[in-house]
Amino acid sequence: MRGSLLGATLIAALGGLLFGFDTAVISGTTVWLRQVFDLSDFWLGFTVAGALIGTIVGAMAAGLPADRIGRRRTLMVIAVLYFVSAVGTALPWDWYSFVFFRFLGGLGVGGASVVAPMYIAEISPARLRGRLVALTQFNIVLGILLAFFSNFVIAQLGLGSAEWRWMFGVEACPAAAFFGLLFFVPYSPRWLVSQGRLDEARTVLEQLGTDADSVADQLREIQASLNVQHHTLHEPLFCRSYLRPVLLAVAIAMFNQLSGINALMYYAPDIFKMAGAGANAALLQAVAIGGTNLVFTMAALAVIDHFGRRRLMLVGSVGYILSLSGTAWAFYTYGQNFTPTGGAIVLVSLLVFIASHAFGQGAVIWVFISEIFPNRVRARGQALGSFTHWFMAAAISWTFPMFAAKSGGHTFAFYAAMMVLQLLWVLLVMPETKGVPLEQIQKRLGIE
Repeated sequence: MRGSLLGATLIAALGGLLFGFDTAVISGTTVWLRQVFDLSDFWLGFTVAGALIGTIVGAMAAGLPADRIGRRRTLMVIAVLYFVSAVGTALPWDWYSFVFFRFLGGLGVGGASVVAPMYIAEISPARLRGRLVALTQFNIVLGILLAFFSNFVIAQLGLGSAEWRWMFGVEACPAAAFFGLLFFVPYSPRWLVSQGRLDEARTVLEQLGTDADSVADQLREIQASLNVQHHTLHEPLFCRSYLRPVLLAVAIAMFNQLSGINALMYYAPDIFKMAGAGANAALLQAVAIGGTNLVFTMAALAVIDHFGRRRLMLVGSVGYILSLSGTAWAFYTYGQNFTPTGGAIVLVSLLVFIASHAFGQGAVIWVFISEIFPNRVRARGQALGSFTHWFMAAAISWTFPMFAAKSGGHTFAFYAAMMVLQLLWVLLVMPETKGVPLEQIQKRLGIE
């Protein structure tokens, strides 16, 4: 692998690290936010959700600037959003300004979920594309753990009422570094071709490497995929030509959240308390969930270009079904009277669940969505997949407490049933994209 390719990938993947950090950092500040802004349970929940609303909007909106001003410049805008959000949430003048700056951070997260994996997919040779795009997911998981660690370190410094401000403000440093480093990455060669800047695209391909026998052959394939004589960069995404990739992107994004992954990530301590764990044990078990997530994400990153996307999804789907069924059985069996044995079953089941997610859906989703759309609509297709993911994330996160309060067993049984449907979708519908150049994937999907 060329050093220039790895460097550009690592810099772009920093958008994922800030994505994870920004999402998780608020977890250490909720007690302070309640006190400083005098928030009820409802308004605290709304305050926490402010960034998630921004994420949905950011995912919807990111495709247009990615096509107009390019992937690299859009990532620079995202870096500015992260920086302004970090400073603004550290120094708000009232609750309204705080929510506004959290919303800006959410715009950055939503935008990063679209543009970072898309950019990496467009600069990567097919044989390396899976593991390079999966670096975004690895960085998301790493960013979440760094946010938890940063909050812990700041909490030990005895900063008093300024503690929560530092927790938010520390993100400004990596955001500024992300912005500066983006000046050293090239434009996407596929975007350059779409703009008619062929000489620049040729230079970038020579620097990063190609799938074809020569740079000239690669350029011809990219030009053919754009096919500007019969298509434009402004034609609608929702048309018969793109029906298959649209349905594939929506399906994988919906299944990602119908597993209940965000319910576990946001409410892990509460789930373990429902299963009989004490407060400290619940927090410790939640840390075990985070560590397992990181380890199995690394494992998936190492093998995704060898085993392929479908095989990882198959393994993950089976793991989902077994672990969610085990969790549902434990809640049906023990109800409100969990024994240590019942609590252990829930812990083991959810560790298997998070491992299955990290090795399967978590590693595959951003890779797969970034691959299946033709060059001419990739930005809008990636935005559609990301929007679907974040919309479903909001729906699952907001409904889980209500449904779990009525029946933990029914809730996890529903998630397990959805994963049976995912398994059938993988077996019968999902195509394999491992090692296939982007321009060849659109041909395999029947797109001219």
